[in-house]
Amino acid sequence: MVATILEWLASLVISVIDAIGYVGIFLLMVLDSFNIPIPSEVTMPFSGFLASKGSFSFWLVVLAGTVGSYIGSVASYYLAGWLITNRKKLFLHFILNDAFLEEANAWFVRYGSASIFFGRIIPIVRTFISLPAGLGRVPFRKFTYYTIAGSLMWSIFLTYIGWILGENWEHIRDYFHRFDIVVAVLIGAGVAWWAYRHFRVKRNG
Repeated sequence: MVATILEWLASLVISVIDAIGYVGIFLLMVLDSFNIPIPSEVTMPFSGFLASKGSFSFWLVVLAGTVGSYIGSVASYYLAGWLITNRKKLFLHFILNDAFLEEANAWFVRYGSASIFFGRIIPIVRTFISLPAGLGRVPFRKFTYYTIAGSLMWSIFLTYIGWILGENWEHIRDYFHRFDIVVAVLIGAGVAWWAYRHFRVKRNG
């Protein structure tokens, strides 16, 4: 089931890029950074492969990917603010309560810069990192700086891999799929630990 979905997404990405070029790269990367799991591990290496054939410019591919990632990240960041403002209307105040938001803010005050930057270059995490950054009220200027830096590095890295691998660019998908599983397990364990700690403290309090 999962493999079928991934194959469908990969085919969608390739079709979009073939159809509308740089605009497609931009739009796909916007979605990837707006909490929608469109695989940048397909978007950028495939575009890098096309750049190696002369169909695209390497640096325009990188630019489209970086700007798309930034725009999607900003939208996700502001979505977090909207969720906070409307949490009661959306019945989210039980989850997004003051204690949770204060804890998120404290975490980003301590680890914010590193988490935003490295979060942009870790599969799965990069898709969602902007939402907790917004919930944690990370200053927008700092958010912008580290988001652009991380997105630029990620775009260059993946585009270059596609350029180097050429016709074999798809091999990277298998590697990242295995890495995604590891990251997903670690995230799941982290969420479970946080939930256990949070609700235990709440119950004891």
